[in-house]
Amino acid sequence: MIDFQTNYEVLCVVDGDGFKAVNKISKTLVEFRLYGIDAPEIKKCKKLLQDEKMLQMPGQLLMELGNKSAEFLRTVIQKGSTISIVQENRNKNDVYGRQLCYAYLPDGSCINELLVSNGFAKAYNEYYCEKLPDYQLLNTLAKQNSKGLYSLVKNF
Repeated sequence: MIDFQTNYEVLCVVDGDGFKAVNKISKTLVEFRLYGIDAPEIKKCKKLLQDEKMLQMPGQLLMELGNKSAEFLRTVIQKGSTISIVQENRNKNDVYGRQLCYAYLPDGSCINELLVSNGFAKAYNEYYCEKLPDYQLLNTLAKQNSKGLYSLVKNF
């Protein structure tokens, strides 16, 4: 079961897999985290330390990659862009209180898919979402074709 909402205006990109938006009708401010994907961190945090250990990569490099992901997302959704949000009813928030979502541009393009297929985010297996198998395939293709961050590193 899904919940579909329209009329969100993008306020800012937070990082490579998250953004803030306001509902144009209710004026409610929401921080969103995109379902099923993960981009490198842009600042020092617990997850960055975990990624450093797991990937055997320096945190500074991971943060540089994270900034590239955030820049790509900013080209996809500029401040003031109108987007639509789809949420899975059983999985609406992450542990930080952000709302999880699939985000769509007015032309119907899924922002989650754009990030993965262009190599600026990877499929995120820690939390299940209905489109995770699709994202895993898109991630494999992006990696094989050295797209986005995969043109710089083998893993992130």
